[in-house]
Amino acid sequence: MVAYRDLGFVNTREMFKKAGAGGYAIPAYNFNNMEQIQAIVIACVETQSPAILQVSSGARKYANQTLLKYLAQGAVAMMRDLAREKGLSEVPMSLHLDHGDTFELCKSCIESGFSSVMIDGSHHSFADNIALTKQVVEYAHTYDVTVEGELGVLAGIEDEVQAEHSTYTQPEEVIEFVKKTGVDSLAISIGTSHGANKFKLEQCTRNKDGVLVPPELRFDILEEIEKKIPGFPIVLHGASSVSVEAVKIITQYGGVLKDAIGIPEDQLRRAARSAVCKINIDSDGRLWMTALIRKIFAEKPSEFDPRKYLGPARDALITMYKHKNQNVLGSAGKV
Repeated sequence: MVAYRDLGFVNTREMFKKAGAGGYAIPAYNFNNMEQIQAIVIACVETQSPAILQVSSGARKYANQTLLKYLAQGAVAMMRDLAREKGLSEVPMSLHLDHGDTFELCKSCIESGFSSVMIDGSHHSFADNIALTKQVVEYAHTYDVTVEGELGVLAGIEDEVQAEHSTYTQPEEVIEFVKKTGVDSLAISIGTSHGANKFKLEQCTRNKDGVLVPPELRFDILEEIEKKIPGFPIVLHGASSVSVEAVKIITQYGGVLKDAIGIPEDQLRRAARSAVCKINIDSDGRLWMTALIRKIFAEKPSEFDPRKYLGPARDALITMYKHKNQNVLGSAGKV
C-alpha cells in the first residue's frame, strides 16, 4: 500500500471547496508520457494554478503502472524545484484515475498512490451504478481518497471510453445518487462529449468564416442540478475546445480531421463560474502535440532526434495549458 501523501499529492476535497467558493474550475489534464506531465507542471507552477494529473485506464496500461507512479511522484518533485527556482508558491496536485470502470481498478489505483478516483457506472442501471459507486466510496474513504461518480452518458470515443449516444443527466436523480453513494463529486452530461468530433455535422451551424459552431451546452440542466444539490462539486468531462488553429496545422501537414469541433471556451468559462469545480481536458493536448510533431516532420524531414520534435510539442502544450488556466478555467493565481 502506497499512501498518496507520501508521494506528495492531496485529494480533491479542499481544491473543490475553494473552487466552488471562488467561481473557477480546477484543470484536470490527462497525461501519458513525460513531455505531457512536464508541460502540465510548468504551466501550472508558472500560472500558480492547482492541478489534477489525470490518468485513464488506457494510459495506465500504456505507461506501466509502476513507472507511472514514479513519473507522478517525479512531477511533484519537479513542481517543488520549479517553484523554489522561480520564487513562487508550490501548487497543490492531485493524482486522479479517469473513468475507472471496476472496483478492482479503483482499488489498485488507491493502493498505488492515487489521491482521487473516478468510478464510472453510468453504463449500468441506476441501481447498479449506485451499488458500484458506493462500494468504491466505502473503500476509498478508508484511505481519505476522494471519489467522483457519474450520472448520464457522454457520447464519443476517447481512450477506452466509448458511447454512440449521449444521455443527459436527469436532475431528479442526483439527490438520491449523492446521498446513497457518498461520492465527493459528480460528473454530469449536459452536452459535452469525448474526442475531437464532439458533435454531428447536422447539430451545428457555421459562422461567417465557415467554422462549425456547436449547439450550446444544456445550462438549464446544470442549473436544475445546482438547485437539487447546492454547493456540491460538479465535473465536466469531454471539455476540450478542439482548437481550430491546431486542427488547421494538422490538416496542413497531411493529417485528416474531418469536421473536428469542440466546446467553445466561453461556455466552459460560464460553467466554471457555476458549481462546476473540475473540467477535464485531454483531446486538446493530443491535438497540439500532433500538430507540432507533424509540422516539424514536414519541414525537417531529416530530423530523427525525438527531443527536436517532442520538445516543441511540449512547448505548445505549455502555452495551451497556461491559456486554459488563465482565460478559460479561471484557476490561475488560486494556490
